[in-house]
Amino acid sequence: MQSLSLCLTSLSSGAMAPFTVKGTAVGTVVVGSPKRKEGVEFIRALAPPLMAAIVALSPLCGTPAAFGQTVDIQRGSALFGRACIGCHDAGGNIIQPGATLFTKDLQRNGTDTVEEIYKVTYFGKGRMPGFGENCTPKGQCTFGPRLQEEDIKVLAQFVKEQADRGWPVMEVTRQD
Repeated sequence: MQSLSLCLTSLSSGAMAPFTVKGTAVGTVVVGSPKRKEGVEFIRALAPPLMAAIVALSPLCGTPAAFGQTVDIQRGSALFGRACIGCHDAGGNIIQPGATLFTKDLQRNGTDTVEEIYKVTYFGKGRMPGFGENCTPKGQCTFGPRLQEEDIKVLAQFVKEQADRGWPVMEVTRQD
C-alpha cells in the first residue's frame, strides 16, 4: 500500500512520526497528544463564531437597541433644538426661573416623570404653551408649529434623560 504523507501543524514543535491506522502507515504527524491537537483544532474552528458573538453582544458595541436609543437621543435633541431651546437652553428657563428642566424643579412642580413631561409639553402649563396637535384651549397652545404625538413622546423621554444626567453639555442644534 502506498504511504500518504500528511503534514499537520501544531502549536508546539515536535518530531515527525509515522501515523498508522489499524497497523497501516497512512502518513506522518507531529508527535504530541492527539487529544490536544483535536482540542486546538476545535478551538480554532470555534474562534471566529465565538468572537463574532462576543462582539455582537458586547455593551461596548452598537447593538440594535443601543443604535435605536442613539437615534432617539439625536431625534430628541433635534426636536428640543427646534421647539424648546428658545426658553429652556441647557435645561434652564428664561421665562420662569423656578420651572427649569432640572430634576429638582421637575420634582417640585410634579413633572418628574416622562408621562408628566409629555402632558405639559402636549397641553402646556402655566406660562408654557402646549405643542400638541390637538392642544386645547387655544390660548394655552403655541402659535407656532405643532408637534406630532410621537415627537412629543421622544422629546419627553429626551428631557427626562437629560434631567437625570444633570443636563450635561451637549451640542443641540437650533433649527429655525
